Amino acid sequence: MTDLHISVLAALLGFLAVVVWRIREGRRPVSVRAIIFPPLGMSTGLSMFLIPAFRVPWSWAAVAFGLGAVLLAILLMQTSHLTVEGPVVMVQRSSTFFLVIIALASLRFFARQYICAYVTLPQTASLSFLLALGMITRWRTTMYMQYKRIVRSNFPLTVSAARQ
Repeated sequence: MTDLHISVLAALLGFLAVVVWRIREGRRPVSVRAIIFPPLGMSTGLSMFLIPAFRVPWSWAAVAFGLGAVLLAILLMQTSHLTVEGPVVMVQRSSTFFLVIIALASLRFFARQYICAYVTLPQTASLSFLLALGMITRWRTTMYMQYKRIVRSNFPLTVSAARQ
C-alpha cells in the first residue's frame, strides 16, 4: 500500500468519523463546552509542526488558515443555526449541511491531489489541517457568540444566577 493509498484511507475514515460525530452532536443540547472543545481538541494537531517534514512557510500557513476561516467557514455558518427548544438551545442544521460537509471534504481531497504535485504529502496534510482549523475556529467562534446572545435573551435568570 502506497503513501497515497494510506492517505486516502485515512481521509475517508476521518470523514466518516466527522459525519457520525455531527449526527450525534445534533441530537444533544448545545453548551459552551460542546462549542469550545472541538477547536481546542483539534488545536492539539498543531504539534505536527514539531516534526520538520510537516513544516510549511508561515505565509502558506497563513493563507491556508485564512482561506478556511474566511471562505469555507461561511458555508458551515449558513447551514447551521442555534434555536431554543423548550429549556435548551439546540443546533438546527439545514438539509444541505451534510452536502456541504461532503463538498468540503471532496474539495480538500481533490485539492490535495493537485497540491501534492508541488509539496510533500506531510506538507499537504499540514495545509489541509490548517484549512480545517481555520474553518472550525471561525464557525465555532460565531456559534459561541450566537449561543451567548440566545442564552442572555431567553434565559436571563439563569445567566444572572450563574454570575453570582
